Order: sequence, then C-alpha cells, then structure tokens
Amino acid sequence: MKPVFEIRERSRVYVGAVGDLLPGALPEGRVVVMTDATVEGLFAPLLAPYERLLIGQGEASKTLQTAGELYERLIALGADRSTFILGVGGGIVTDVTGFVASTYMRGVRFGFVATTLLAQVDASVGGKNGVNVGGYKNMAGCFAQPEFVVCDPAMLRSLPDREFRAGLAEVVKAALIADGDLFAALESASFEQLRTENDQLCDILTSAIRVKADIVELDERERGERRKLNLGHTLAHAIEKCSDRMKHGEAVAVGMALMAGAAERLGLLDAAQRDRITALLARLGFDLRPPVPLERLLREVVHDKKNEAGTLHVVLPAGIGDCEVRDIPTSRFATLFSDAG
Repeated sequence: MKPVFEIRERSRVYVGAVGDLLPGALPEGRVVVMTDATVEGLFAPLLAPYERLLIGQGEASKTLQTAGELYERLIALGADRSTFILGVGGGIVTDVTGFVASTYMRGVRFGFVATTLLAQVDASVGGKNGVNVGGYKNMAGCFAQPEFVVCDPAMLRSLPDREFRAGLAEVVKAALIADGDLFAALESASFEQLRTENDQLCDILTSAIRVKADIVELDERERGERRKLNLGHTLAHAIEKCSDRMKHGEAVAVGMALMAGAAERLGLLDAAQRDRITALLARLGFDLRPPVPLERLLREVVHDKKNEAGTLHVVLPAGIGDCEVRDIPTSRFATLFSDAG
C-alpha cells in the first residue's frame, strides 16, 4: 500500500476505499476511536472493532472543556503511550482528536479517517490541531502530524448538500492558491456532477490535497508559504465569531469573495479574474453576502490569532492559481474594503 502523498516523511495521505486502506495503515496494538454520534451511526461496521469515545457536534464542542473530558475518559480506559488514537469524522472531530492525542501524556500516536469534504481537503491534512477559546477559532492548539489520513470519496455520499458545498469552498481555495487547472475543472463541472460522479470527485479531491500537501512540505509551521492557506479565513473567522448562520466553508467563500474584491482594488487582480472567482462561488451555490455588517467583521479582525504585533498577514489572490501574502497593519485592514458594498 502506497500513500498518495507523504508530508515531511511523517504523515501519509491516502485516497481510496477506507475498508481497503485502514487495516494496513493502523499499527498493531490498542486503538481508541474518537468520533461523533452521527458518524458512529453512519459507519457502524467500520467502527465496530474499536473502543470509541464520542465528541459532541458543532463548534460548541470544540473547546478546552471537551479536551479535558476526553483526557479523563482516556485515563479511565487505561490508555497509555502505546495506545493509538484514531479520529473518524469531519473537521471538528479531527481538530479535537489531534489536539487531545498530541497532548495526552505529552503525545501519543494518532491518525484520521476524514468523513467530510472539508476534512479531506483541509482540516485533517497538514498537522494543525486545536480548539476554540471564548468563541475565537483555534486559539489553543499545536502542530503535530497524524501518522496517516484516509480520504474515501465514497464516504462523502452520506453528506447533506449543504455540508458537501461547504467543503467545496476549501477546494476553490486550493485552486485559487496554486492550481489554475483545478479552478478550470471546477468551472466546467456542475454541483450535481461533483456530488454524483465519483471519478471526477476523486480527481478534484486529489488535486486539492496536493496543493495543501506541497505547501505544508515547504512550511510546516506557518512561517511563510503556509500562510497562503489562510486565503479568505481572516474574514471567515470573524464571520463565525459574529454569527452562527454560516458553516465554516460558507464563511470562507464569503471571505474569498471579499478578498478578491480587495485584490482588484489594489491592482493585484483584474476585474475579469475577480468576476471568475465570484461567479464560480455563486454557481456552486454560495451566498456571498456577509451575514452581519462588514464594519462589524472588520472590528472583529483585530482579535484574529494571526494578528502579530498589530500586523496581519493578509492573503490576496493575484490571479487564478496565484496569491501573495502582504503584511498590513490592522489599523489599515479596513481600507482594503473602503469601496465594498
């Protein structure tokens, strides 16, 4: 069994049937699964052989309190440093599992089976693990690579349309950052085709993972190149803090559209490219209107964890398949949107 991608010679990412891939990926010995009730119900035969700990659903469960409860349950199970922890679920499950596994007893081995599109192309890949604090996204966390990630496109059939669409935002993000061919492929595919045609979905999924894997290989700890993966996220995190109306991917879509407009005003992006970005997002079904007034979002940005000494590392699209990072004082960030509606 060969990985589709290998990151830093420590983390393997596989794309294919989970029933075929998981037995060979797991080490021998005790395995404890962390998942949620929905995933447990959907994939009961896959999880049946393993001890399971359930995580609550939604961002409200992605907290230090949840992590503390999981530590206590691991202690009650007698889990030790030889125990392997397997996170099976979407981005919340993988974020929490990675955080708990990498800090329990100063770190135990762990891996993921990603069951949502967002988790397969973004959340589970790259070694970022964390929980929210006071409503602010991922304010407590660490860099620790999962030993493996299994991404089975067939598992995505269980997703509601809205959840699948939210994951597509991260695919568009990967295309905007570094893969113009992937962007064109998305432009030529309908939402319905992506939902139903497994080969097409597998190709798009693999291309998006390749973008992230290549970037993390260059910059694991986000000191430079990896910052590009935050395209759309500064505003997306503000949206999530100010409103509970949007899923993460939906907020990222709004953030990318706003940053495309800002890039056009700065002369980085021409109007035709800006329009291609917003047209693709709209055709995939995203509502690109912020759920709260833009002024409120801009006030919230000052609390983003990427604010360093009053400066934000702002990711701006510079073309289809290209972007750049500019350091902009938080006091000037709002001027990027001075002409926005």
